[in-house]
Parts: sequence; structure tokens; C-alpha cells
Amino acid sequence: MDASRRYFIDRRLEERMAANECRSFREYLSLVKFQPGGAEMQALINEMTVNETYFFREDYQFNCLTKRMLDEIANRKDPRRERIRIWSVPCSTGEEPYSIAISILENWPRASDFDIEIIASDIDTRALGKARNGIYQARALHRVPQRVRDTYFRKVDSESWQVVEDLRDSIDFGIVNVSDPVQMSRMRGIDVIFCRNLLIYFDDLSRRQTAENFFDALNPGGFVALGHSESMSRISPIFLPRKFPEALVHQRPLA
Repeated sequence: MDASRRYFIDRRLEERMAANECRSFREYLSLVKFQPGGAEMQALINEMTVNETYFFREDYQFNCLTKRMLDEIANRKDPRRERIRIWSVPCSTGEEPYSIAISILENWPRASDFDIEIIASDIDTRALGKARNGIYQARALHRVPQRVRDTYFRKVDSESWQVVEDLRDSIDFGIVNVSDPVQMSRMRGIDVIFCRNLLIYFDDLSRRQTAENFFDALNPGGFVALGHSESMSRISPIFLPRKFPEALVHQRPLA
């Protein structure tokens, strides 16, 4: 662990210990482990997560989604019986799943032919609350064109905008821990996973386990999009690299 990450963790632990008036780390650890209901465990998780993001971040992957990946997936499905399922994890405060939805509505000609489900997951309950509420400041919207802003957002005040209700209601937000085998066993039948800038925080064993979990969650032929500094080929050989003109993604083999 590098010094900056260690400092971040130490500071968050100190803040939670102070908030609970714990005089030692051992006392705080006992609270986290044995507190009925797990409220402090969730509070610690919320403090440890990093939620810096904005709309259309690394949008070349959204372009790849609407120009390449979705067509491949759609060509293997019957639109009368099968839906397309996209999973954003960690979804943080919601900018990524909303960006995915807007990109599809704006740029994929076949969007109206399919029932498209977007699942958005995180372990930070505060971030999920903000995502469901869908209110954002100008900084998060700096890459959103004015026409798109006028279509999919309503102005709350001079400094903030809210995602329109229909779009908010279309995203399925919930808690999922990708390191929890029980929770991950419920994630099946996914066509595209966006998991960007999460695996860089995991150790090698956790990365490999997460890759295997994603493999099991995906339908054959499904895709994983990682962050620009992450590489699935360095984590696990079970995915096929697909180098599209817009982006490099990783695919579960069809057979």
C-alpha cells in the first residue's frame, strides 16, 4: 500500500474512532465486529469509499457501448422475450449509470426495440442515497452538452440540477459487495459490466476472485469495461480482449 492510501485510511479510522469515543484501535475493532445491526461497519465503509466522478467520464467507453457492444449483444437476443442488462459497479453517486442510460437513449438506434435494464451497485449507502436523489452540482455536469442537460435534467437552483424522474426511476440502485460470494451469486444474466477504477484498490487475490465473479455474472459473449489504468489480461486469462476502434474491453467467450 502506498503512503497516500495509508494516510487516507489512517485518517478515516481516526475520525470514526473519535466519533465513537474509542480510546484504542482494539476497542474500535470490537465495536465494528460486534455492534448489533452493523451501523458502525456501514459508517466505516461509507468513509472509506472514494466518490470523485462526473458525467460522461471516459466517454469513449460509452461510445463503444452504443456503437459496438450493444449491437453484438442485440444480435443474439429476441427483443420480444429477452432484455439487455447492464451493470454499473461501483456506481458511486450515480453519474456513471445515468451517463450509460443517456448515451443509449441518445446514440443507440435500436434502444426502443429492447427492454434495457440498468443495475447500479455500491457498498456506500450515502453514495447510493445521492444517486437515487439525482441532484448534482455544476462540476459533475461540466461535460454534459446543454441540449442533453435541458432534456434529462431540471434546474433545482442556480447551482444544481436534478435528473428527471423517469430516468431516475429507470435505474435499479442497490447494495452489492463484489467481494461477497453470496451477494455475487445473485448477479447473473448480465450483458455488460462497467467496473472502472475499483480493482486498482484490491490485492491480487481479490482481483482474480472478482474477475471470476464477473465471468459467472455475465452471459456468454458479455463484456467488461474497466478503468483506463486497469487491465483484465494482467488479472486473469479467462476473458478475451476485444480492441474496438473506440475502446479496449474484455469479453466472456461465447463458448
